[in-house]
Amino acid sequence: MAVIDKQELEKKEKLYTTVHDVPGEEFYSSGHRTCEGCESALVMRQFVKAAGPRTIATGSTGCMYVANTSYMTTPWVIPWMHTQLGAGGSSAIGTGMALRALMRKGKLKDEKINNISFCGDLGGADMGIGGISAALQSTYDLLIILYDNESAANTDIQATGSTTWGAQTTFTPTGTKNRVMQNRWKKNTAAMLAVGHPNAKYIATACATFPALDFMNKVGKALAIGGPTFIHSIDPCPKGWDYHPRYSHEVGEAAVKSGIFPLYEVTNGSIKYTYDARKNRIPVSEYLGKQGRFSHFTSKETNFVQEMVDEMWEEWELPGILPIKNGLRLP
Repeated sequence: MAVIDKQELEKKEKLYTTVHDVPGEEFYSSGHRTCEGCESALVMRQFVKAAGPRTIATGSTGCMYVANTSYMTTPWVIPWMHTQLGAGGSSAIGTGMALRALMRKGKLKDEKINNISFCGDLGGADMGIGGISAALQSTYDLLIILYDNESAANTDIQATGSTTWGAQTTFTPTGTKNRVMQNRWKKNTAAMLAVGHPNAKYIATACATFPALDFMNKVGKALAIGGPTFIHSIDPCPKGWDYHPRYSHEVGEAAVKSGIFPLYEVTNGSIKYTYDARKNRIPVSEYLGKQGRFSHFTSKETNFVQEMVDEMWEEWELPGILPIKNGLRLP
């Protein structure tokens, strides 16, 4: 397992302070067919830019597989392999095992090679959660990135465990009798994995565009720490969320500032908010109102979401992270 001392880790944390620090070389370039305004494409571009050329990536079936592997065309400038929908975790383990074995046998130079697996919310938070759990219990150097557009967008916007409460999808259309068909609160994936996997060295949530450079720095930190690591990013989707592509960055920023998607990192069990929404949150209406998937909301539904978000930050034992009410005491 890779080991990094405190000074080197702090250096990695502060790798990018301005956009001028970001390298110009691209490892996710032209050739993809993502939708206009796709934030997941930006996640791909940023994570591999932060990781650099000595990187192997595996990607589960999903938007970032279909859009990035047209016949004889790909945006990847690094070694990349497609894996099955629920196999993000197992592909990361397999890559880690192969690298370790080849280096041990002298068939590959003993050097740092980044092992990154990415998956969507269906492939990661739902179907692939077992494999990711196994990966986070391993001793291999690996980073799993869950790019979350809150639906199975690749197959026409079906609801997943990560879909926001009340959102319209092809599985949860609004009706005349029941206006809200998506009645599950969003799965708390990163916190669930952090609490259940103490072997994981680093677990974080992120947004590719807000705060600026935060996501790239988290990728750099995860790779520097080594061992099993995980990042969950929120990825606004113009097609699935029903808004003009020009507003993707604004929608992502509103998700963070409203507190509906908390940003934090857990490093060896220590939690740090990278955007503290405990104070000065914007109303969730400023987030919901930017998206057509919530166009059926009345003040009743908006107020309910606001109450739930307020509860997350004001009553949870770990605000925005651990859904156990404050005041829990042993008898």
